[in-house]
Amino acid sequence: MAEPPDRMPAAAGSGRWRASDADRERVIGTLKAAFVQGMLAKEELDLRVGQTFAARTYAQLAAITADLPAGLTIAEPPQVARVQGEPRIPRPGRVLAVATAVCAGIWLVAFSLPASGPDHDSPGGVALAGTATFFYLMLLLMAGTPILADWLNKHW
Repeated sequence: MAEPPDRMPAAAGSGRWRASDADRERVIGTLKAAFVQGMLAKEELDLRVGQTFAARTYAQLAAITADLPAGLTIAEPPQVARVQGEPRIPRPGRVLAVATAVCAGIWLVAFSLPASGPDHDSPGGVALAGTATFFYLMLLLMAGTPILADWLNKHW
């Protein structure tokens, strides 16, 4: 019979069942919640986290949290409520994808226009293509900056 995900399996008392990394992460989450709620000091948290990483069985993990109440969880940070009438900001990736498609379409149209000028040797849509490219580059700069910043935050 399956146990609830926030509790140790029934075999925890046997001491012979090996614990997984996910089990260790749940114990660390419980320890963090106890720390946030003032049940553990920082030094005690550090000590128990080290013991958690060294634990190999369910019994060892259960011993680390035996003195803490069952069901401790870290509260999710509150979601920022959107103010009525506040504009919705679209995802930058979608904006860039649509802008790239529109710019490519404008280029196709611009260079299929008939030639213009006194010698009829320059394509008719050079100004249109140039303007579209300028606005595309500005949009790329504005929408691409948050994407780059997110990527740098994750990888540096």
